[in-house]
Amino acid sequence: MTDGKDFGIYFDEKDMSFLIQTKKASYVMAVVNGYLGHVYFGKKLGSAPGLSSLRMGDYTYLAGKPGDKCTFMDGFPFEYSISGTGDFRACPLVVKNNDGFYGGELKYSSYNIYKGKKALPGLPATFGTEEDSCSLDIELVDEVLGLKVVLTYSVFEGIDAVTRSVRVELADGETAGDNAQAAGVNDVQSAGVNDAQSDDAKKIYIEKIMSASLEMPYEDKEIITLHGSWARERIPDRRVIGHGTTSISSSRGISSHQEHPFAAFVSPDCTENSGEVLALSFVYSGSFLAEAERTQHDMLRINMGINPNNFSWELKAGESFTAPEVIMVYSSEGLGDMTNSFHEVIRKHLIRSKYLHKKRPVLLNNWEATYFDFNEEKLLKLAETAKKAGIEMLVMDDGWFGKRDSDNCSLGDWKVDRRKLPNGVGGLCKKINDIGLEMGIWFEPEMISPDSDLFRAHPDYAIQIPGRKPSECRNQFVLDITRKEVRDCIFEQISDILKEANIRYIKWDMNRPLTDVGSITTRGGEFHHRYMLAVYELQERLISEYPDLLLENCTSGGGRFDPGMMYFSPQIWCSDDTDAIERLAIQEGTALIYPLSVIGAHVSICPNHIVGRTTDLKTRGYVALAGTFGYEMDINRVSEDELSEIAAQIEMYHKYNDLVREGDYYRLISSNRLVKRSSDNTSYSWMVVSKDGSEALMTYVQARGNANTRSEKVKLKGLCPDALYSLPDGRSYRGDELMNIGFVTDKIYGDGAASLYYFRRKEDEL
Repeated sequence: MTDGKDFGIYFDEKDMSFLIQTKKASYVMAVVNGYLGHVYFGKKLGSAPGLSSLRMGDYTYLAGKPGDKCTFMDGFPFEYSISGTGDFRACPLVVKNNDGFYGGELKYSSYNIYKGKKALPGLPATFGTEEDSCSLDIELVDEVLGLKVVLTYSVFEGIDAVTRSVRVELADGETAGDNAQAAGVNDVQSAGVNDAQSDDAKKIYIEKIMSASLEMPYEDKEIITLHGSWARERIPDRRVIGHGTTSISSSRGISSHQEHPFAAFVSPDCTENSGEVLALSFVYSGSFLAEAERTQHDMLRINMGINPNNFSWELKAGESFTAPEVIMVYSSEGLGDMTNSFHEVIRKHLIRSKYLHKKRPVLLNNWEATYFDFNEEKLLKLAETAKKAGIEMLVMDDGWFGKRDSDNCSLGDWKVDRRKLPNGVGGLCKKINDIGLEMGIWFEPEMISPDSDLFRAHPDYAIQIPGRKPSECRNQFVLDITRKEVRDCIFEQISDILKEANIRYIKWDMNRPLTDVGSITTRGGEFHHRYMLAVYELQERLISEYPDLLLENCTSGGGRFDPGMMYFSPQIWCSDDTDAIERLAIQEGTALIYPLSVIGAHVSICPNHIVGRTTDLKTRGYVALAGTFGYEMDINRVSEDELSEIAAQIEMYHKYNDLVREGDYYRLISSNRLVKRSSDNTSYSWMVVSKDGSEALMTYVQARGNANTRSEKVKLKGLCPDALYSLPDGRSYRGDELMNIGFVTDKIYGDGAASLYYFRRKEDEL
């Protein structure tokens, strides 16, 4: 399919092999005696290798010795396997029948190749047209259980990414019984099927379901993951993979600050520009697991999907379960090429917002200016000064509703506090609009305070285990939005505010993990996933009913910064730590996967409210420029010189944002943790280059000043080698000179000093 293009999916009926082609990579599977095996994911091949690639000679079971089946099951590189019948590795699928027995066997049934890409019901997922994408469904079956497992793969034009998802379907009881008899099971009840007409026979329990699974030679691979905590998100960690299982996970009901749903498996020599990378990113915002088992045969079994901890999904006859999607990227040209592939697939095939290719309004958020202590007069004064500086939007953060004078009350009561805003949100918004600014507003829709009218009226609306007092976190509980009446209650309150006022932007916050998971309507093992489906439903409803809204997600900063949320919002608040020096590592780790246009980044006041550091305003502006750009400060307390500098920064944003938002991003001097498993550098540098190579913007930040290191030679990337590039001061360089010899930065002094360089290609090339 898609012959003549740089991507496609092909089936060789003779070899029973599947070949998936991206721009520079190939993904190969093959069917051997009914079992689907993983063959290859690597540099692009001309055609799929034959069945010999699966080392058939090692598996005597396939050579007609049925007594050796267990050994076969424990060594064959399954593309997707089920536990209980001999595969003792980390299996992607674990199913329990109604008698409590585990065990299954997936055999190849059929395939379907088609143009385009199907949506996943209720879930965020990449999308594509019949012109720029194609897909493959492979059906595997367990006839005894009456189970069908459909593996779906998709590829896109010009992008080295393969997406995967899984759907599990259970046949009705009668069909399961017939299939079991056909499979040679004489005593159907002993197979766990029971009487075909019994209700008990018509369900199973999915205890684990991974969205992607593959197995490949270990070959000394190392793993790169992103770890952190609140205000220290997505810090790279590179380490050796030992025998046994290496894993990262979240069981918090959110993708979390602590670990990130991403893992890259790299060759020991992998750097920014060279070496092999196989990376996986989970398009999901809840609890997750990524695991890699180095087996007794020195193979690497890799799985990614929903965290099986506290997960058990009841599947009744005729029902199906769809697991979220995983994006897989292969690069033979190092981490930089991997980053480019993720950026491209996210920009072109995941973010749907009308703001994707638009310049976002420069906003001022009042949180660090006022915290809870504000009223209409204070906000209008902020708006007036912001307008003078060129700021385009005022965002009213926490504290405008209920009796919210601190963080210990009123969540769930989304009614305006008339003490602070006597004219309501609508009246304030009109006055802000009259000043010449747009208005945004903060909500935390998923939460409820014990001290709130909503909780007093409906204490059962909070997530809680019956008979157990739930745990408070930040003086709040989590709403049970798996219940439709709870979702409707919250959405209608938000909608009333939006109908009253000309709100153009919403910051959707979520400030605590899920604990004490219980519900009067939802099975415990299903709650985490149903909760996430409910979040997705609420956000889909919001952007559908209010399509002109700019939605920014936030979870105590970056606690739910993941591909799943980007399906609904084109930007996410990166971290509550706005210190420019701390942000160097945070934003670099984030940009390892995500485009700069999605990274919520603002200039804040100094000394910084998180770490107490004072950093030059110029540097704070340069760091925030590598993101959405905005301000978190009391702009009425800055000096006239600083206000003039803020105005100049906003002009800088308007000058360069198209390039930053749409260009290709390159790390020039980056965290040593990415390439050496050691501590950070004392300087950072990155650049963005337009798609046609005509212009580039390079940023250099000296995080810590050292003696005799006031300038540094930096090798640029992504330029046209034969072109001549000039700086505004008249200096000119050839592209190959800048990339191979390097560019010497200007001398700068002090911790946090920074420089910005804009290169423009001259019309005449040498």
